[in-house]
Amino acid sequence: MTQPDLSNLWMPFTANRQFKSNPRLLASAKGMYYTTTHGQQVLDSTAGLWCVNAGHGREEIIEALSEQTKRLDYAPSFQIGHEDSFRAATAVAELMPNGIDRIFFTNSGSESVDTALKIALAYHRANGEAHRTRLIGRERGYHGVGFGGISVGGISPNRKTFSSVLLPGVDHIRHTHSFEKNAFSRGQPAWGAHLADHLEEVIALHDASTIAAVIVEPLAGSTGVLIPPQGYLERLREITKKHGILLIFDEVITAFGRLGAATASDLFGVKPDIITLAKGISNAAVPAGAVAVDRTIHDTILNAAQSGIEFFHGYTYSAHPLATAAIQASLSIYRNEQLFERAASLANYFEEAAHSLQGKPHVQDIRNLGLVAGIELSSRENAVGARASEVFQKCFDNGVLIRYTGDTLAFSPPLIIEKSEIDKIFTTVGQALDSIA
Repeated sequence: MTQPDLSNLWMPFTANRQFKSNPRLLASAKGMYYTTTHGQQVLDSTAGLWCVNAGHGREEIIEALSEQTKRLDYAPSFQIGHEDSFRAATAVAELMPNGIDRIFFTNSGSESVDTALKIALAYHRANGEAHRTRLIGRERGYHGVGFGGISVGGISPNRKTFSSVLLPGVDHIRHTHSFEKNAFSRGQPAWGAHLADHLEEVIALHDASTIAAVIVEPLAGSTGVLIPPQGYLERLREITKKHGILLIFDEVITAFGRLGAATASDLFGVKPDIITLAKGISNAAVPAGAVAVDRTIHDTILNAAQSGIEFFHGYTYSAHPLATAAIQASLSIYRNEQLFERAASLANYFEEAAHSLQGKPHVQDIRNLGLVAGIELSSRENAVGARASEVFQKCFDNGVLIRYTGDTLAFSPPLIIEKSEIDKIFTTVGQALDSIA
């Protein structure tokens, strides 16, 4: 086949002009590897975009999608349903913390976040506290690209073009990153639990009675892999509960085994009120997302309505039959192959491999938890991201796909990875670091 015309597609989060001058095109994927249009195999150290947790080309998912397409290609989810939507919701609920078992299906992490924010506002209104409308995010937080998500998000480039039209009544607490205190921490840093107390200052400024919800990523991924300090999430939970504020965990990245447990909530032993989900929920075979909601919140909203529709929100493709088939098949793989436990068993090896690059040129920090690692590089003067971009290209040329944000290299491989493949990832990265200025 001839190469397609590249001019029509406007690629997301991509330097389009640069890419189209030297395109990296993938043709197929299986297991841990992509194959390019030139026939080169590339080890996937990022699970696509943090999402292909069970590896590529899983036959169980392919068969489930094929059967579903033949049986039911589409079913509306407004005032009608299909059986697999309920089965998929039950399968997701079984992996959530106890009581967070009411599942609202979406199609992406961005939709999940906007849905969760709307659920929080609807809950307080139904509970007789309609004055609770303020939403609190965190600096450097990433919550997708909907207007709700970028409003509570804290990554400046994502916000600045749209700053004049973001949601009103939004504030942010401080991020947890500290080179001085936590550089080269392994797992959760020991320093930083007190940073959660900034929430008390924000509450004092606005008054608790105006605040609906606080949303944070338990582990911040897209901003450059920021690990929560020991005790930090526990303190956020204490503060929000004391003031009657809902706590939303954005687990689009961290759920479904990424940290060695079904959810980060389980791993840290901190139970929020709402959890946003996507990515690994369907192994990325079909776009899918969900919001897991505490049943008390769900019941309050439903019981407040006299009759008819209780929550005026939803999507044409909520609980799409192909998505629910992929969800069930993916969750079955995770369970049958014990992939969450496998990730936990590999975490120490992964940590050692990542930290073996301490002392390499330009490396100023390494952070990790579960099967996630971030390697932060010093930036070139007036060229943030240039050094990481060069490492990315060199690794790709040498058969390893990594991810970078700013000058942080990020790693989140499929949970089926072997130790030899972990070695290959970090050896390749080390060689790239040795070769650049």
